[in-house]
Amino acid sequence: MKRHHSDPRLPRKLYIKTYGCQMNVYDSGRMADLLAPLGYEATDAPDGADLVILNTCHIREKAAEKVYSELGRLRPLKEEAAERGDQMLIAVAGCVAQAESQEMRRRAPVVDLIVGPQTYHRLPELVARAHRSTGAVLDTDFPAESKFDHLPETQAVEGPSAFLSVQEGCDKFCTFCVVPYTRGAEFSRPGEAVLTEARRLVGAGVREITLLGQNVNAYHGEGPDGRDWTLARLIRKLAEIDGLDRIRYTTSHPRDMDDDLIAAHGEVDALMPYLHLPVQSGSDTILKAMNRRHTADDYRRLIDRIRHARPDIAMSGDFIVGFPGESDADFADTLRLVTDVTYASAFSFKYSARPGTPASTAGQQVDDAVKSDRLAALQQILDAQQVAFNHATVGCQAPALFERIGRRPEQMVGRTPWLQAVYVEAPLQLLGQIAPVTLVEANAKSLTGILADTAGDTMQQPAEQVA
Repeated sequence: MKRHHSDPRLPRKLYIKTYGCQMNVYDSGRMADLLAPLGYEATDAPDGADLVILNTCHIREKAAEKVYSELGRLRPLKEEAAERGDQMLIAVAGCVAQAESQEMRRRAPVVDLIVGPQTYHRLPELVARAHRSTGAVLDTDFPAESKFDHLPETQAVEGPSAFLSVQEGCDKFCTFCVVPYTRGAEFSRPGEAVLTEARRLVGAGVREITLLGQNVNAYHGEGPDGRDWTLARLIRKLAEIDGLDRIRYTTSHPRDMDDDLIAAHGEVDALMPYLHLPVQSGSDTILKAMNRRHTADDYRRLIDRIRHARPDIAMSGDFIVGFPGESDADFADTLRLVTDVTYASAFSFKYSARPGTPASTAGQQVDDAVKSDRLAALQQILDAQQVAFNHATVGCQAPALFERIGRRPEQMVGRTPWLQAVYVEAPLQLLGQIAPVTLVEANAKSLTGILADTAGDTMQQPAEQVA
């Protein structure tokens, strides 16, 4: 049967490809929610889709070029649809759309709709306009109203873990980062709005919520009393929701780890012992050039305070090697900090210039071969630390949240409080449940466990992480 877009009896197919950060994962889910009332149903491939959305990220290297390459692959599908008398709309959303909107209109006429990360709540209207338009419909404003005020109350839930965006934008202006230019100034959702969405998620079966923000621990949403809540206050209120067993948050800035938030790590049982706290470099010279506004020793002291509050906490971080002007001595300072702190996991990258950022025009750019050598040396240490952390948890008994079915029969995959994947032979009835697991074997990226005796479900600390 030929598809007629005006025929309400036929569902429309929606394909969303998500790049980059967890906030984009959240945003993609909300885009699907917005478009569901228009008859759009998710599909797992672009072939035959009525609407394709590329939800983009500008953080990673060559991000824009990857989007243009994908658009090149989509063009024949759009042409084939036109030959059948159908219409495939192609939309580019997210940070690349925000940063490259004018260039994209010139370079990629296949795109029907360009929408920034702050305006995707207008998608239903924009899609309707795109159906009538002969050129790209563009909306990359930073609107005065919050997009969160216009999102549907219903939200699709897949599995027992969910993301919940509470803060967007950043006012830090690190010299390597495009976020202040693509996501705008810091904005925090009102506390009651976050609690309402969290209750809906829990009601739909979610047991674990990860709070998202470009600078999430700078959260300052208005509380019901008219006063701003800190992230610590928000976490404490969320922990009161019956059925919400686990709370996490990402991504944080060292300058916003205040006393209350550190204390919450030791006092709120639902707040998991895992913290992603990027430092980027161990050199004070490079930190200053990055406009991080903290020193390496500031970061070390902060880690000590966090571990004093929660001795078994697993630390994660971000590192950039080869930042403009980075010397061998600067890089040695980074290796020294990594050795001092010890990480359970980390993300590390070669510096890549982002157009429009101050660092992109700085002198003393580091040769790519040097960047590669430094990255290999750093990752060797970080990988060894992750293996050591995983081995330190062997023999521990910990509650695992079973998120999905494994590849083998009767195998389930869960997450420990330290965000490790653990493979366990367990009945399907445990999907979406939390059960005690004894960790018996460690691999580089995951663990193997066995269901523990439910009479002894107290969590034990990894031996190497006790302060």
